[in-house]
Amino acid sequence: MKPEQVHHREEEKADVAAFIRFLEDLLLAYPNGKIAMILDNSRIHHATELQPFLKEHPRLHLVFLPPYSPNLNPVEGLWLWLKSDVVNNVFFEKFYKIKLHVSQFMKRVNKHPMETIDRLLVRF
Repeated sequence: MKPEQVHHREEEKADVAAFIRFLEDLLLAYPNGKIAMILDNSRIHHATELQPFLKEHPRLHLVFLPPYSPNLNPVEGLWLWLKSDVVNNVFFEKFYKIKLHVSQFMKRVNKHPMETIDRLLVRF
């Protein structure tokens, strides 16, 4: 995976175990050096169950945005973009079709990383 890509992982449930699997994916994608992740203050990002994993992987650093500051989080812009491109005003008869469209969206976003960065950071 390239450093400028948007990484995502589809999960049935957004819980600590799913977050740890996502972190494992990132550690595999970037096997060397420190990784700093800028995060919102979701419960799963602060969960006690996460602490042993973070101790096992000291090169992984979690940096938290101030509470209630979605305007500082570029990922919020990505979700709005995804919703407007994929889900708004569309009825999907089957769940797998939503997953397919989300996957296609992510591929498009990662195909043009600099345009994606420009679009997401224009809010700042």
